[in-house]
Amino acid sequence: MPLHRIFYSPGTFSEQDKEALAAHITKLYTSVGLPAFYVVVLFLPVEEQNYFVGGKKTNKFVRIIVQHIARQFQNSKQADKFISKYEEILAPFIKERGLDWEVHFEHVERNYWRENGLEVPLPNTIAEKEWVRLNKAVPYDEKDDVVG
Repeated sequence: MPLHRIFYSPGTFSEQDKEALAAHITKLYTSVGLPAFYVVVLFLPVEEQNYFVGGKKTNKFVRIIVQHIARQFQNSKQADKFISKYEEILAPFIKERGLDWEVHFEHVERNYWRENGLEVPLPNTIAEKEWVRLNKAVPYDEKDDVVG
């Protein structure tokens, strides 16, 4: 599951912006084979009186924290490529509007992750492909937790 927490000042994003940004982020992950339901995007507004950068109030800063569980970057080259694509998605919503932003990615061990109480199938397995097809977590047999 990639979990995206986007902290922003109210008024930064319209409802259409949020829907479009969440759709673009989701497409980035589904394009590499993850089920769409793995992708969670939370827009977390922070009132200006509660948002400080460098010790000063701001309404021109967006902070994004992304947790990766389903997949991990294998090396810095892979991370750089992915982060560049991610930044391209953000640009029309943040950079091109003159806002400042910060993004960081965290890796969480998949052993500590469950979907609807189910152990999550391994990447590119028959079971994971079924989760992609159905776009939801469903029980599966151990024999389906092999690359297929």
